[in-house]
Amino acid sequence: MPRGDKSAYTDKQKRQAEHIEEGYEERGVSEGEAERRAWATVNKMTGGGRKRGSGVGKTTNKAPARKGGRIGGAHSAGRPASSRSAAAKKGWATRKAHSHS
Repeated sequence: MPRGDKSAYTDKQKRQAEHIEEGYEERGVSEGEAERRAWATVNKMTGGGRKRGSGVGKTTNKAPARKGGRIGGAHSAGRPASSRSAAAKKGWATRKAHSHS
C-alpha cells in the first residue's frame, strides 16, 4: 500500500479526520498541515487503519483529541495580571450594558 493511501481506514476514521481537519483550518492552519495533523490525531487515537481483521478491537484513546483544548491559554497566562484584569472588567461592562437592552 503506497504512502497516503487511506483504503485501510474505516468510514468513521475518515469522518473523524475530516472534522478535525476543518477545525484546524478554521484556526488558520494551512490546508496541507491541517490534513497532516488530522490524520496524525486519528492514528494516535485509533492505532491507524482498522478496516481489515475481525474480532474485538482496541478501545479508542481520546486523549489526543482533548489535548488541543487543554494546552490553550498559554498566551493569556503570559500577560500581566493588570492586563487580564482590565480585559475582564471591560468584558463585564459590555455584558452588563447589553443585558439591559
